[in-house]
Amino acid sequence: MTETITSRKAPAIAAPPSLGSLGLFTVLLGAALPLIDFFIVNVALPTIGHDLAASEAVLELVVAGYGLAYAVLLVLGGRLGDLFGRRRLFLGGMAAFGLTSLACGLAPSAWTLVAARVAQGAASAAMLPQVLATIQAATSGQRRAKAMGLYGATAGLSMVAGQILGGVLVAADIAGTGWRSVFLVNVPVVLVGLFLAARAVPETRSQRPEPLDGAGTVLLAVSLLALLAPLTEGRAAGWPLWTWLSLAAFPFVAGAFYAVERRADRAGRTPLVPPSLFALTSLRRGLVMIVPFSIGFSGFMFVIAVALQQGAGLGPVAAGVALVPMAVVFFFVSLAGPRLVARHGTRVVTAGAVIQGVGVALMALAAWRFWPDFGFVELLPGAAIAGAGQALQLPVIFRIVLSEVPAARAGVGSGVMITTQQSSLALGVATLGTLFLSLAATMGMGDALVITLVVQLAGVALTGLLSLRLPRTIG
Repeated sequence: MTETITSRKAPAIAAPPSLGSLGLFTVLLGAALPLIDFFIVNVALPTIGHDLAASEAVLELVVAGYGLAYAVLLVLGGRLGDLFGRRRLFLGGMAAFGLTSLACGLAPSAWTLVAARVAQGAASAAMLPQVLATIQAATSGQRRAKAMGLYGATAGLSMVAGQILGGVLVAADIAGTGWRSVFLVNVPVVLVGLFLAARAVPETRSQRPEPLDGAGTVLLAVSLLALLAPLTEGRAAGWPLWTWLSLAAFPFVAGAFYAVERRADRAGRTPLVPPSLFALTSLRRGLVMIVPFSIGFSGFMFVIAVALQQGAGLGPVAAGVALVPMAVVFFFVSLAGPRLVARHGTRVVTAGAVIQGVGVALMALAAWRFWPDFGFVELLPGAAIAGAGQALQLPVIFRIVLSEVPAARAGVGSGVMITTQQSSLALGVATLGTLFLSLAATMGMGDALVITLVVQLAGVALTGLLSLRLPRTIG
């Protein structure tokens, strides 16, 4: 008798989602759009003010309204992606970004533009956290390291390229659109991004989604508004009483937020920002480094745009082109970052801070020697060296922050990191921008630029010192 052995088919186990090359390109495109739009208006503000008869305070709201909505809603955007699917939130956020960009480009008045910019910031907050969360959940090993390096390179390049692109578009005056083209250019890019995302971005979500943290969401929003709103609007508004009351309330609201989140964390729930997440040394120390780096980066970009146009008398194109060396060097050096980190560990960040410090010092020296004859040639050495130093820091810091975050909390971790970055970018414009404009009113733009660059140099030194406390290797 012949015994026949039959084998039953094992039930198919779903393969984990994988992010291919086209999908990675698509999410990086989604990462670039919000960062470009944070900076693209810097060189367009004088033209917007003239065309819409907008006061300085309203023009600051065009920048601050976007940044505040963006910063306040980022962590919530990450949580919604964990709950309902990151691909779904990415598609919805990108579609909303395109519609709000169209509304910005067609705005008939200054206040309409401010409202559209606030909505655009909210759309960015829905889209951007899904990028890092998708990379964390759908890649691993060397592919994740490469993807994180490319994300950091994209982020840094976008912030510089936004200002360059803004100058070119305003000067080009495509079909008579003037400043409106800096927003309208997003619409065709979004259409391409939506088409690619529908085909190439995998769906990921948390395996055990938690309900939304209503109390934490409200308290985080109030605490960020209490800090950022007075700092961004205070100088233009003449520092009225509400600004001081808001700043005084900030530590109490932030303390209440922490207490609510800690209670939820200890009760076994997943709060909006789990305090237990900060037990991860890499995340905690990386976030601390993001603050001075981002303050210096955004403050420099705002100040140099104003100084070159209103002080040195350059047009928007020349003011944008002056930063091309920084963008080009940043891009190429950031590509070498993963290999350098594999060989030398996180001391690459320390070296980057030293190199950036040399570049900022050279720019300060050039401003002191050549002002007001200050443009592309004078900025070239310092901007290129500073770009190299920044490229050795930002992508690596991003990798460090998220290196130990579990995939199930990828949305929360990326939301916390981007909120820290975005809040710091807004603080940079508020603090270094306010310092520069206040000094310029009394001592002239040349001396004000030198002093502001020296202050930024102190921030670079702080970043370098903080980098010595990072784990030597990245998990």
